[in-house]
Amino acid sequence: MKKLLLHSFVALFMILFLISCNVNPPVRHQLIDYATSGPDSGHLVIVGGNMKDTSIINRFISLAGGYDSPIVLIPTASGEKVIDSKRAAEILTSAGAKNVTVMHTYDTSVANSEAFVRPLKNARGVWFNGGRQWRIVDAYANTLTEKEIMNVLSRGGVIGGSSAGATIQGSYLVRGDTRTNTLLMGDHEKGFGYLRNSAIDQHLLVRNRQNDLPVLISKYPELLGIGLDENTAIVVSRNEFEVIGQSFVAIYDYRLWQENPDGSNKLKNGAKFFFLRKGDHYNFKEREVTKWGGDPTRNIFVDSTTTSQPN
Repeated sequence: MKKLLLHSFVALFMILFLISCNVNPPVRHQLIDYATSGPDSGHLVIVGGNMKDTSIINRFISLAGGYDSPIVLIPTASGEKVIDSKRAAEILTSAGAKNVTVMHTYDTSVANSEAFVRPLKNARGVWFNGGRQWRIVDAYANTLTEKEIMNVLSRGGVIGGSSAGATIQGSYLVRGDTRTNTLLMGDHEKGFGYLRNSAIDQHLLVRNRQNDLPVLISKYPELLGIGLDENTAIVVSRNEFEVIGQSFVAIYDYRLWQENPDGSNKLKNGAKFFFLRKGDHYNFKEREVTKWGGDPTRNIFVDSTTTSQPN
């Protein structure tokens, strides 16, 4: 009887051992939820800073409903003690917007009041000026103001912003440290998440930041990294964006870094990002280029099956 039990135990052990040898350990990035998505309604205009191309602000005003539509401008990221509302609003009024209300406070109790958020109730657009993105968080996160801004999207409106006003729209707050803008991962890490599961950087090429986001994406591989150069924007409609402006947008997708059976990257030359430019379209949900604008012969992928080919 003892011999039978011993033989049974040895047989069971061998079976389990053989099974374990033939089962591949789970690959971490295959288990990650890569679901990046835009707003269910409305639009986003996300600008990399130093906006000079008038087509960008004109697109924002158009998406808001035109020159007479009510637009709220939020200059809080600047950190100025006294906000000159007329000067702050010039980015919109100089382009022809006629119904602009400047909303600003550093006090969360004010931001959480019905009186303060009243201009947002009927707004068709909200624009965030540049500065430091953590100031926007400190003033408005988890307040009525944040809620009413989201309601602008729910009504089919548009949220736009440049520099800090771009980064705040992502779910991860890149360069959100109160001490310096050189730290990618600082003491503020949560953005407003209009573009869910994303990390947005700005001033990309002008400030030589193109190699920074891979550090963050390696730590948080579920995030889609988006780096925007100056005078360049993406216009988001649901799960797709179009590049407008004069320079480049870089895409950082962890799945493209080690996907091939031999461990090599899907991107040519082992790159950690690829560039998009004016006229290109990209789908967040599928994480693929849906249209190559300008040069239809571009193909920066090693394996042509990993993303849509040029149209």
